[in-house]
Amino acid sequence: MRIALAQVDCVLGEVDGNIERARDWIDDAVDQHADLIVFPELNLHGYSLGMLEKDSSIRSTDPMITGLCRPEIDVLVGFHEDGGVRAYNSAAYLGADGLVHTHRKLYLPNYLVWEERKYCSPGQAMRAYDTRFGRMATLICNDAWQSVLPWLAAQDGAEVLLVPTNSATGFGPESLNTVEYWEQLLSFTARMQQCWVVFVNRVGVERGARFWGGSRVIDPSGQVVAIAPMDDPALVLADIDVSASRRRRRQVPLVAEARLALIARELDRMIRDGGDG
Repeated sequence: MRIALAQVDCVLGEVDGNIERARDWIDDAVDQHADLIVFPELNLHGYSLGMLEKDSSIRSTDPMITGLCRPEIDVLVGFHEDGGVRAYNSAAYLGADGLVHTHRKLYLPNYLVWEERKYCSPGQAMRAYDTRFGRMATLICNDAWQSVLPWLAAQDGAEVLLVPTNSATGFGPESLNTVEYWEQLLSFTARMQQCWVVFVNRVGVERGARFWGGSRVIDPSGQVVAIAPMDDPALVLADIDVSASRRRRRQVPLVAEARLALIARELDRMIRDGGDG
């Protein structure tokens, strides 16, 4: 399959305009015969949700979302989801016939300048899902930094991990080189979970945060097979063989040797002993 990495900027709070720009990028991807286009985290809303004067969240089934569906291409789009009582930082996977899956970000950073827990509730489920191209899972930005989530996705059969992101530089301790952390983390995740990893980061500046881009595709051996430029908008295409994940997992059965019952017993013990339930 051919994946398009839509390394884009967006305008905070201008949902209609961001959707129109997303349509243009989708048109470009269709012209280049892409099967799936992946947008960054919150690309329909912007990141600094606390700066907006009014709530602009939308439901995953809203025609503003489902109207992005095309018969020629699947779409992963990031948005601020209206979940009724709660709102979520979400990503919707859209197939030719409509919504396939919505992932709600599970681990919301709430330190330094990041205050996601003020404006979003954490999701409550990690699920892989079937698409016409293979089984996939979505991890939104900080989800990928929690090592258990890529492992859970792989154990649920995901052969492709989609990682829409809003990663910025210039915040945190000097020792925290965000770009280097991501580069090493993504290759490690692909290698240890023996799957494809599709990382799509935003570009542009918003409220002092500079989003650095560097979107990329990593194969199941941990090798980068496509990469976007730093800082600039770009549509990068990558042809991948989804079945390479299965072949890798059979050659070296790391994922198959999980011993799920052992993990469950040890987690139960830790929760009983006062761990984070």
